[in-house]
Amino acid sequence: MSLTLDRRFFLTLAGAGAGAAALSACGGPSTTPGAAVAPVADIDFSGVKPAASIDFWSNHPGKSQDVEKSIIEKFHAKYPDIKVNLVTAGANYEEIAQKFQTAQAAKSGLPSLVVLSDVWWFRYYLNESIIPLDSLVKQLDVKLDDFRTSLVDDYKYDGKQWALPYGRSTPLFYYNKDHFAAAGLPDRAPATWQEFAGWAPKLKAASGAQYAFMHPALAGYAGWTLQNNLWGEGGGWSKGWDITCDSAESVGALQAAQDSVYKDAWAGVSSKESADDFAAGLASATLSSTGSLIGILKSAKFNVGVGFLPGGSKATSGVCPTGGAGLGIPSGVTKEEQLAAAMFLQFMTEPENTAAFSAATGYMPTRTSADMTAVLAKTPQIKIAMDQLAVTRVQDNARVFLPGADQEMAKAAAKILTQQGDVKATMTELKATLEGIYTKDVKPRLKA
Repeated sequence: MSLTLDRRFFLTLAGAGAGAAALSACGGPSTTPGAAVAPVADIDFSGVKPAASIDFWSNHPGKSQDVEKSIIEKFHAKYPDIKVNLVTAGANYEEIAQKFQTAQAAKSGLPSLVVLSDVWWFRYYLNESIIPLDSLVKQLDVKLDDFRTSLVDDYKYDGKQWALPYGRSTPLFYYNKDHFAAAGLPDRAPATWQEFAGWAPKLKAASGAQYAFMHPALAGYAGWTLQNNLWGEGGGWSKGWDITCDSAESVGALQAAQDSVYKDAWAGVSSKESADDFAAGLASATLSSTGSLIGILKSAKFNVGVGFLPGGSKATSGVCPTGGAGLGIPSGVTKEEQLAAAMFLQFMTEPENTAAFSAATGYMPTRTSADMTAVLAKTPQIKIAMDQLAVTRVQDNARVFLPGADQEMAKAAAKILTQQGDVKATMTELKATLEGIYTKDVKPRLKA
């Protein structure tokens, strides 16, 4: 296969809408070069009894620990013979990935169910570290057709289902309504980044905030949210398997981002979490996950506005990336644990529970039958995020399917946005790195 491998060989991903993972670095472990992944047969769970106890590893995306505990308590009431141990396996997706990798290497201490972010579920497929869920879906009668199609299809490959959607979101444009009003600006998100660049000086002058805009923390967000900037200018990290981060369009988009920090000096770069910086009033606007919505609304002392992501000079729609965190079942645990984990996974993603999870965090409800009436009455801003699902775009292959690429993108973004590095040279170097990852770690293991 060439670097321009047709995406149909790779993954069936719906383009009509999906979410995106949030709140952390998503680099995960590396894959080990080797032969192509062998065909995986359905696992026979007939006659298997569920384990009495399972460990659920989570990083509690969107500060969801309390609602996770609540759902677990309801599960215990329904299935008193199965105990679910909620384990904080890391503060973010990166830390879970490292912990999971260590457990796999040791062949001990594995979880029965684990949160998988958008950039590392596929490498676990490559490493044969997770099982296909199809036989469990059939045995437990999981209603896959009631999941939002684009969200559940994100985890399909080779005709099998490898995870189910969990903490799903898109990035949102968050803005301080009070600052916008003081600057005489309309009460809405900008249509394009060019429009916002025109607003920025007014915001800085009228708001008293340190920045008009805060770029998201690079370690966790650069590879994800910068797709918005790249796509708006006709660029991208890649097109199919063709790495395009060094194209004129991509370089132009990232040059504009660098100019916002240095030349025009209206933007900052968050060191940890831009949602917290925004809520504290350090900036008049930022991009962050819908999973940050409830936290921002609770902590901000001002009127919060949310809107679709801005477009650019080449595209004003279809510039919001998909992605998301799902839940998968490791291959290295017993069938009894796998069955019990699947029962909890089914319960966790039932309509009532996905609505409760959404209400507590701002993440997307993953089931179409989830009754969101009460949630939207309390937090109408979630409707903006749900509406944006219709104009989202599947993420670039380079970010979500190349092991470690997200970290490399973050390093490149740091050179550009915090070290004022030459954009073209940095992107040329990144292209070589990404092509090397594809050639070494992915291409030999894909099925033609």
